[in-house]
Amino acid sequence: QVQLVESGGGLVQAGGSLKLSCAASGTIFSINTMDWYRQAPGKQRELVAGITSRGRINYADSVKGRFTISRDNAKNTVYLQMNSLKPEDTAVYYCHVDSVEIRPGAYGMDFWGKGTLVTVSS
Repeated sequence: QVQLVESGGGLVQAGGSLKLSCAASGTIFSINTMDWYRQAPGKQRELVAGITSRGRINYADSVKGRFTISRDNAKNTVYLQMNSLKPEDTAVYYCHVDSVEIRPGAYGMDFWGKGTLVTVSS
């Protein structure tokens, strides 16, 4: 089994920065795409940013130019650097992995972390 543990959330003033981390552990041979999602109160969960194993990146329009996603494949860890934070960025941020090769040719699918709360005050 694969576990995802997020860290780095907290309270920050508008215009400030936070860096989230998500470490994957368990039986892992390789990880495909690693994503960050967020869910604000009363809203649906939305994709914030994603990065493939080869480093291809995509961002939600609302965070382009402010957030940066990166990953360390040796540590099975994905990061989200969040700058110029706005009150509308307040949400629980979730780490997601679409597929994990748990041994050559065998895959586990669709893993989620428990989330970390980011609160941006105005």
